[in-house]
Amino acid sequence: MTPASAPSPLPAPEPATPAALGLAAEPLKAGPRAPAATHVRVKLDHELRKLLARAAGTRSGTDPEDLHQMRVALRRMRSVLKTSGRLLGPAGKQVRAELGRFGQSLGEVRDYDVLIGHLREVIATFEIHDQPVGYRLLSVFADERDAARGRLIQTMDDARYATLLQSIAQLTRIPEHEIDEAPAAKPSLAVDLRKPYRKLAEAVRALPSVPPDDDLHALRIHGKKLRYTAELARTTAKKKQAAKLAELIKATRKFQTVLGDHQDAVVAAEKVRAAIAGTDAEVGFVAGRIAEHQRTKRAEARAAWPELWSRIRKAARAAS
Repeated sequence: MTPASAPSPLPAPEPATPAALGLAAEPLKAGPRAPAATHVRVKLDHELRKLLARAAGTRSGTDPEDLHQMRVALRRMRSVLKTSGRLLGPAGKQVRAELGRFGQSLGEVRDYDVLIGHLREVIATFEIHDQPVGYRLLSVFADERDAARGRLIQTMDDARYATLLQSIAQLTRIPEHEIDEAPAAKPSLAVDLRKPYRKLAEAVRALPSVPPDDDLHALRIHGKKLRYTAELARTTAKKKQAAKLAELIKATRKFQTVLGDHQDAVVAAEKVRAAIAGTDAEVGFVAGRIAEHQRTKRAEARAAWPELWSRIRKAARAAS
């Protein structure tokens, strides 16, 4: 009796393209005087195209930057929909929720990409005889990343992901006359800066003298939301106001970078600590060196962020 052959794996779905989703041949554009909702549509159109352009690279995993940029495009769309989604109605809220779900799959892989890239740099500074042990530890995280990428690809192969892409594309095609007649479509997007800035300022004021790591991570998220809102507001601003918003964007980007370094150090130390349970003395020694490096990096970030917050306050006052 001939053994039954294993079923052939199903082919991956055809990659979505702007044309397949019904997007225009060229990215949408909007002048400063266009209705606010038009600027939201344009931003979604641009970010959806960026997401699609990075999808193949995200699947292959050849360059971690593809996944990173895909995740950035997703986060910007979520930020736009949270800040100005009221201009697009209930459909915008539903799309934002689905983007959040997909973002979790991207984030899991991205966290491992950042961790592995960072630890490679640290291990490269060790003496030659310690490096193989460090790479042995690194292989544990590489295996975990591969498993996370497998789950991400399953998500991208699911019909729910294809539906999400179609839904975003539909939001970019709201008829112009419907936007013009919508009462909520007229206000400037610049006023939306107040809410994300207030949340960031309140979070800073609530910090104790020695902030917990999670609180500083939350500051970074608030800063990122402020930056994305300022980027959208700049598209409708006049020249002088646009320059002021550019300074705010620059300040929040630096703020994000420093607090991102802090969070990377915190996560790396936690992951390494968890990975060495039950390992030999050599691995424990190398892990200790890695942990010491993370402590230094964490301390540097804690010393730097207050000055960057002062720059944000100054830029925000100028832009208000």
